[in-house]
Amino acid sequence: MIIAQIISMGASFLRVYLAKVFVLVLVLVVSLSTLGCTANNSPLSGNYGQDTLAVVQALRSAINTPDDSPDKSAAQTSARLLINEFASLYRRDDSLTKLVSYTTMRTALNGLAGHYSSYPNRPVPQKLKDRLEQEFKIVEAAINRGA
Repeated sequence: MIIAQIISMGASFLRVYLAKVFVLVLVLVVSLSTLGCTANNSPLSGNYGQDTLAVVQALRSAINTPDDSPDKSAAQTSARLLINEFASLYRRDDSLTKLVSYTTMRTALNGLAGHYSSYPNRPVPQKLKDRLEQEFKIVEAAINRGA
């Protein structure tokens, strides 16, 4: 009887010990995966002016890629990812929301992203290309003068 109590106490101790080890391993796995997820794989540097000009150039390139080019699909996918990166990086920065460059850039990004979402297999219409080019020029001028 005493041996049975010792064995049952040992089993409960072992169960508690294994539960604690499991929790510790789980915490380590979650911590390591979080560190891996926050690694900066972004093409954006965090410098708003440089990033904005880089995104403008990349989007111009994607828009002006010929429709019969084999790189068209890759350029469109890259542009969509870049739009998402830019928006997620700078959306919460309240110091940018009053800048002409930021509001105009967001307008351009929303227009292009809307076209890519609604008409993924269609080329960007010339009217939209013209509007985007005009907005890109406004953004570049505003960035160059610091607004």
